[in-house]
Parts: sequence; C-alpha cells; structure tokens
Amino acid sequence: MPSHDFSLSFSVDQTPQEVFAAINDVRSWWSGEVEGDTAAPGGEFTYRVPGVHYARQRIIESRPGRKVVWQVTEARLEFAADPQEWKGTQIVFEIAAQGGKTELRFTHKGLSARFECFENCSTAWGMLVNGNLRQRSATGQPQPSPW
Repeated sequence: MPSHDFSLSFSVDQTPQEVFAAINDVRSWWSGEVEGDTAAPGGEFTYRVPGVHYARQRIIESRPGRKVVWQVTEARLEFAADPQEWKGTQIVFEIAAQGGKTELRFTHKGLSARFECFENCSTAWGMLVNGNLRQRSATGQPQPSPW
C-alpha cells in the first residue's frame, strides 16, 4: 500500500524543549513571508512566496517538548494544476528524547507521490526541515533561506 504521507527525521544534541521552541519560531527557519501567530494553540499563520506558494495553517495541537500539529486550512500552489493540493493536509512535528539526543520526526500527512507538487514539495521540506530547522534547533540561530 503506498504511503499518503511524507516523512523525515533528524537528531540533535539539544533538549526536546529547545527543539519545540525552534519549531514554533517559524520565521527563523521557513523561508518566505510568514504572518500571524506561529506558537499558540489555535493560532493561525500564513506562509507566502509571492507568485509561487500560499498556505494558511492553524495550530491544532501543541504539546511542549513533544508535538506540534498544523492543519492546512487554505492553500494555493501556483505551479500545480490543482493549486489546492495542500488544503486539508496536516504538518506534524513529533519530538522525543532518544539516547541523550532529541529526535524530531516530521510528517506532512496527506502529501503523497500522487500530488503534482510532490517532487518539489518533498525537496523543499528536505532543505527546510533537515537543513534550516535542524541547524536552527542545533545552534539557536535563525537560518537563511536555502533559495
């Protein structure tokens, strides 16, 4: 059975609370324009790269040091035949202490290979999560855009 989710993970030496703080500091690792509340449960924020990508996320779960879940309530991918492919998907960050390190498991639930944007979106998530968010978590410093 094919997966309907895209996942990746990394480990860092920082605490689960430090990784949780990094995730919620969205502007410091997700390139593009971010507006709104990125940390409070129930908060909503938008992400935009003009002419390319727009999404609105609602924070539907926030457990300090353990988990963050965003529900994508609006989406517009200008490069896809169905620009709303992301709408209704969930972006999940699960945090766990593992052998003296902290592991972050990232899953974009609903982002599957059947989506036209899958190749571009999975590549972008790899750079943003395994690149920017990992470095932000490890150093505490904002990361530059990978583009």
